[in-house]
Amino acid sequence: MTHTNRITTPFTGQSTAAEVLEGVDLRGRRAVVTGGASGIGVETARALAAAGAEVTIAVRDLDAGKRTAEDIAATTEGAAVLVAPLDLADRASVAAFAAAWEGPLHILVNNAGVMACPETRTPEGWELQFATNHLGHFALAVGLHPALAAAGGARVVSVSSSAHLRSPVVFDDIHFRERPYDPWLAYGQSKTANVLFAVEAARRWAGDGIAVNALMPGGIRTALQRHVTEEELERLRAQAGGGGITWKTVEQGAATSVLVAASPLLDGVSGRYFEDCQEAEPNREGTRRGVAAYALDPEAATLLWQVSADLLDL
Repeated sequence: MTHTNRITTPFTGQSTAAEVLEGVDLRGRRAVVTGGASGIGVETARALAAAGAEVTIAVRDLDAGKRTAEDIAATTEGAAVLVAPLDLADRASVAAFAAAWEGPLHILVNNAGVMACPETRTPEGWELQFATNHLGHFALAVGLHPALAAAGGARVVSVSSSAHLRSPVVFDDIHFRERPYDPWLAYGQSKTANVLFAVEAARRWAGDGIAVNALMPGGIRTALQRHVTEEELERLRAQAGGGGITWKTVEQGAATSVLVAASPLLDGVSGRYFEDCQEAEPNREGTRRGVAAYALDPEAATLLWQVSADLLDL
């Protein structure tokens, strides 16, 4: 599914989150950023708070969350940053977060994630990257749907990755029960799921005025890569043709997230995939840019929604 009218903006891969939201007034809006205490999550929360939004950072590590909230408050005039516990791999934790939310929610940034970890399973037997990166965020968004619908014009942000180009969602063996576990294929599949979620949620929730888009933040060295050695990164760089990975700062890495979350340039835009502050072109084989056709496939998106709802008993 390709859109003929590709969305472009004056911003680039070098733009920072603060630049993207310069002059944008988010006073009276409420936002949730998952994984808001590390990496680009911190800068996403900071930029939204600086623009006037009340930001709740949803984190596993409450102490890290509190330190982040204090840091943002100390460096950002008038910032309102709250901290709440959320473990995306724990269904009870996700349900508790959604149940505790009161009032409208204008912006949900599904930012947290695990990358290329050793084979790990949740108590349900689910592969951890798919369970955290996709299923946890799916359950959270569905649980918060009434709050998003109540906001009028809410936005949901699904942080994906160019790693989605590594694998479609393998519906026959999502949890690597039949095939040997591969950390990068598992990560890639979960990131494709993040795009497919945006495609289907955009369709289902259009009538509620909820826009849902996915994005690739760019290559940023953060705690997300804690399972990735320098040797592995060198191997990936070589695979990508030497100069394949250009690193961004965290402020630049958060720019596309906040564009999708709050820029008036994207009013009415939904179900699309962005990178470097532009809607992505279709991927050309052999490159690490753009979006794979399978990640925007509406049939796969509908199937993933059904599979996810069944797994979670929603």
